[in-house]
Amino acid sequence: MSATALPPPRFADPAVFGRVAVLMGGTSSEREVSLNSGSNVLEALRARGIDAQPVDGIPALVEALAQERFDRVFNILHGGDGENGVVQGLLQGLGVPYTGPGVLGSALTMDKIRTKLLWIAAGLPTARFVRIPAGGDLAAAVRELGLPVFVKPSCEGSSVGVFPIRSEDELAPALEFAAGYEGELLAEQMLTGGEYTVGILGEVALPSIRIVPASGWYDYHAKYIAEDTQYLCPGLQGGEEAQIRALALEGFRAAGCSGWGRVDVMRHADGRFMLMEVNTAPGMTSHSLVPKAAAQLGIGFEELCWRILEQTV
Repeated sequence: MSATALPPPRFADPAVFGRVAVLMGGTSSEREVSLNSGSNVLEALRARGIDAQPVDGIPALVEALAQERFDRVFNILHGGDGENGVVQGLLQGLGVPYTGPGVLGSALTMDKIRTKLLWIAAGLPTARFVRIPAGGDLAAAVRELGLPVFVKPSCEGSSVGVFPIRSEDELAPALEFAAGYEGELLAEQMLTGGEYTVGILGEVALPSIRIVPASGWYDYHAKYIAEDTQYLCPGLQGGEEAQIRALALEGFRAAGCSGWGRVDVMRHADGRFMLMEVNTAPGMTSHSLVPKAAAQLGIGFEELCWRILEQTV
C-alpha cells in the first residue's frame, strides 16, 4: 500500500470491540494532557456506539482487569508507565489487546538517547547529540556540540524540561534543572530548517505537518495553550513530502514500533531531514497533530479513534 492510501475501515459494528477501557491520567508529568486526550477519545468512541469507559491510571486498570470488566484498552496514558513498556507488558502478559506499539517499541522510544543510537546504527539521519549522565557536566556537553543547542531529558515528553540555548547567557536555567533532575539528559544540535511531524496510522504515513510557533520554538505553551501556533498541512509538497513521510515510517519501524504513533522530524539548514523522536501515545487534544493530519485525508476525529481501536482486533 502506498504511503498516502488508507484502506477502508475493517468493521462497521461497534459490538466487535466489546468493552473498552480508555486508559488516561496516571501520575506522570503529562497527566493533565492525558486526561484531556482521554476525554476526547472517550467521547468519540461513545459517539460511534462503542461501550467505552474511562480508567484513570494503571492501578485502577489492574483492578478493573482483575474483575474482567474490559475486553481491550485504548491507551492514551501519556508519558511514564503509559509509554515506556510497563502498561504494554502488563496487558501483553494478561492477553488483553491494546492500542499503540508493543513493549519493545514503547520502551525504546521513551528513551530519546537509545532511539537515536538505534537510528544511527540503522543508517538513519538524526541530529548530533551528547549524552549527559545524571550529575554529568552539562556545560561541557554544550561546549562540545557548539551553540545553538537544545538540552532535554532523555525520558520525558510534552517538552517537559526542554531548554533552548542560543548563548552562554541561557545556560543557567538548564543547569539549575539538571542539578535537581535524577535521569539522563542530552544536549542536541539545534536545527533551524523547519520543524515537522508525521503521524503513523498502521502502514500509512499521514500528511506531514510543519509547525510554526509564534514564540520561535514549540514548547509546552505552544503545544497545548497558545492559539497562534501555525500548523501547515501538508507541510511539504511533491518529492519532499514523499521523502519525509517515507523517512518517518522507516524510523518508526526501525524503532520496533507498529500500530499508530507520531514521528518528529527537523530539517537541517542544508535541507536534510533528521529524525528526532517517536511518540507512541500521541496527544488527542484540540491542539494535537495526528488528528490534524488525518483530517487532510478526510478522516474525522471519531473515525480516527475507531481506526486506532481497530488495530486491537
